Amino acid sequence: MKIICIGRNYADHAKELKNQIPSEPVIFIKPDTALLRNNDPFFVPDFAEDFHYEAELVVKINRLGKHIAPEFAHRYYDEIGMGIDFTARDLQSKLKEKGLPWEKAKAFDASAGISKQFVPKSKFKDVQNINFKLLVNGELRQDGNTNDMLFKIDDIIAYVSKFFTLKIGDLIYTGTPAGVGRVTIGERFEVFLEDDKMMDFLIK
Repeated sequence: MKIICIGRNYADHAKELKNQIPSEPVIFIKPDTALLRNNDPFFVPDFAEDFHYEAELVVKINRLGKHIAPEFAHRYYDEIGMGIDFTARDLQSKLKEKGLPWEKAKAFDASAGISKQFVPKSKFKDVQNINFKLLVNGELRQDGNTNDMLFKIDDIIAYVSKFFTLKIGDLIYTGTPAGVGRVTIGERFEVFLEDDKMMDFLIK
């Protein structure tokens, strides 16, 4: 399986990082070794100084697909989870300045936290009106709604499938709202999808 991530998909987040608002989805990929499962702790690596969290709604692909039309994209997932895209921000900035790929800053081991459970899509009246949030030590840090996505879930699936064959079990991280910040050892992260607590783990 592969982890497909969409960058800059919330305008306020793009602005807080001083990035341009994209005219088409920004795609990057993480390997399966990036997964951080089962509420295991995130151990801050030693190869950079400034690691950031980015809470994201995640969809799990349930069938094989390529060149998917947007009107059929809803058939390719039936579960929604939550994830955290961990980023070595200082390393990413250095790579971007040189015009180099982001992989070292985005795709390292345990850089893709994923919820233990996924929620049936049928639970929601509208997948483009779902609230989610991240609490750090009980303090609200990120508060998002999928209605604020620049590129909607079905459009993301259709767009990604132009370039990459989607396979059963693939995960799509759909972007993060504003409020990203630095990870600090000792913090407790709690991630909610509406009222369901999806993740609860420590930074070590």
